[in-house]
Amino acid sequence: MPGRHRPLPVALRADLFAHLAAMEQAGLPPDQAFALLRLTGAANARLNAARRLLARGNDPARAGRHSGLFDELETSCVHAALQAGSPAGTYRRLAGLYAEKCRLAAAMRSGMLVPLTTLVIALFVRPLPALVAGSLTPGGYLLQVLLPLLVAAGLFQLLRRLPRWLASEAPAAIRSPVEQLLLRLPLFGPLAVRGGVRDFLVHLAIMLEAGLPTFDALPIATATVGNLTLRAELARIEPAMIRGATLTQALSALHLEGSERLVGQVLTGEQAGRLPEMLFRHVEAETAALALAWQQIVTWLPRLFYVLLLMWIGYGMISGGAFMPPGGEAR
Repeated sequence: MPGRHRPLPVALRADLFAHLAAMEQAGLPPDQAFALLRLTGAANARLNAARRLLARGNDPARAGRHSGLFDELETSCVHAALQAGSPAGTYRRLAGLYAEKCRLAAAMRSGMLVPLTTLVIALFVRPLPALVAGSLTPGGYLLQVLLPLLVAAGLFQLLRRLPRWLASEAPAAIRSPVEQLLLRLPLFGPLAVRGGVRDFLVHLAIMLEAGLPTFDALPIATATVGNLTLRAELARIEPAMIRGATLTQALSALHLEGSERLVGQVLTGEQAGRLPEMLFRHVEAETAALALAWQQIVTWLPRLFYVLLLMWIGYGMISGGAFMPPGGEAR
């Protein structure tokens, strides 16, 4: 069953849709496009299943969904694009979406690499004065070094797995309060809200551009928002539109900080009959703004970290007797 498959890693999905877009643009039929595709590991088994489904006469949307190459959103987008003509534009949009996510993740990793390396070095350096002074045994030195490393490694794994656990395994009774707390965090909470709304809009725009009806696209786009609190807020759009409101009116009724520019662009798009275009324009501007905000965080957070780390090392050296006269105690 399709539901048993977890989505492919974001980097693989970026490569997958970039390849399909290039092959579609070149005029190759789907079976040849998939035949030229190369994936590694478990994804290769899904690719082989998709090839078999294509050979039996399934279209790329159905083959991708039942093989596990595509998730529900991607399937809906590709299916709608196939009905409208060529899926090349949809493939490009999806490839760009995932490539942008990869770039942001890479920037965060590279920004934190040096601070983490400095922390590891500091953990080895800080207890050295006490070891040299003889007030700390070699075993105690190793304990002071390894214990924080193990704790840091555990916290890193927890933070790395937290989003997936919240999205797929955590009970709602636990998940909802945790996600509400995350949204209230200074600096990071507002960025999380803006990022979630941006992702909702780009998914909605891709489906609308592919030709999917609005009432079919809205629940799928809403379901892509991981945070339950934010998802519940965005889920109010569809009922409002069923009652006769426009998308502009439905968005205006939501409690989303800084949504004035979005509402204005949606209004322009609805009035001009170019809603997907205006949504993409807003998404591009919001993506650039979020990238700048995260870049500033990546730039300044390590600097703050270095200051705190130097203070911590200095305190450890002073308390460990690094500046105490040899062989004597302070009088």
